[in-house]
Amino acid sequence: MSESAACQKCEADISGDGFIENHKVCPECGFHYPLTARERRDLLMDRDTFEGFADDLYSVDFLGFPRYAARLDTYRARTGLPSEMVTGTGAIGGCGVVLGVTDMHFIMGSMGSVVGEKITRCFEVGIERGLPVVIVSGSGAGARMDEGTVALMQMAKTSAAARRHADAGLFYISVVTNPTMGGTAASFVTLGHVIIAEPGAMIGFAGPRARAAIGEKMPPELQSAEALMANGMLDMVVPRAELRATLLDLLNFVANKPPAAAL
Repeated sequence: MSESAACQKCEADISGDGFIENHKVCPECGFHYPLTARERRDLLMDRDTFEGFADDLYSVDFLGFPRYAARLDTYRARTGLPSEMVTGTGAIGGCGVVLGVTDMHFIMGSMGSVVGEKITRCFEVGIERGLPVVIVSGSGAGARMDEGTVALMQMAKTSAAARRHADAGLFYISVVTNPTMGGTAASFVTLGHVIIAEPGAMIGFAGPRARAAIGEKMPPELQSAEALMANGMLDMVVPRAELRATLLDLLNFVANKPPAAAL
């Protein structure tokens, strides 16, 4: 990728190569573009340590919802993924973890039965192996309407799994990216022992468009990561380039290990 393009936020010219090298962050205004699940995995995990699980799970059109089956086929072909989430075990700076990453490029990372099952399995694998869990979330639509009540049930399912993991004395870090809305934000996303957001991420239940539909107006910055941080809803706002090091510091702290630089 070598062509230049205008940043969708500040309209500055950003080169394709520089954009990729900067982990898809605008060098002028710092706007964080979505990463694919594989890009996020490679950014965070130690090389050659990731081992996926639940790769055989994929969504099906069990309700016969209009055009849903065709949309699933389209997004599988477009992303090369069987489902909306990548899950596996590996290491961050030598610390073993379970990692789950939703992919915004697959139906906006919305949560259906498969996402709920994969997140639940992350916590179950964590309990089985005594590992912390890191989940990187991004969902522009929350629970997936194409799966009806079954999608909504995943809110309770994932929340219960997070509780079992916590009851086992294990650590959960929730990383929130732009945007994270609806049922995802109202369930597992906000249950982390530490909740980290990328700068400028929009986080909430009903976004500006949903509120506008019922005649409500809200300041555009109200659901920003920075506003939520100021009001105690987040623990950290961390730029993408610093996220891996921040996760490692947290994992070492919980494991009562000295910082990597001191070893």
